[in-house]
Amino acid sequence: VHLQAFGAGLVQPGGSLRLSCTTSGVALDSYAIGWFRQAPGKGREGLSCISGNDDTISYAESVQGRFTISRDSAKNTVYLQMNSLKPQDTAVYYCAAGVLGRCVGFGWDYWGQGTQVTVSS
Repeated sequence: VHLQAFGAGLVQPGGSLRLSCTTSGVALDSYAIGWFRQAPGKGREGLSCISGNDDTISYAESVQGRFTISRDSAKNTVYLQMNSLKPQDTAVYYCAAGVLGRCVGFGWDYWGQGTQVTVSS
């Protein structure tokens, strides 16, 4: 499974950006898809996850209320809509897929390449 993350960009504080995570040849519906980020000099932070099949959603406290994860099965894509962006949201963002469909407890099997998000005036 070759995940691809798209949506890199430079945005002003308070702005919005949408990231996409997709692949070809494999239906992602049964996979858990998670979004993560890593800022310079910091560890990887889990942001949000949508579970496989039942689409249960969870968010980290740092993005709750500002970021929205969603799945478009027809496009085989999971999105991360990011609103009210702050300079501290600047990071490389990654998506990951878990074949067992659970957001916790089973790890991540596939990772997309990172996509850079920069929030700056």
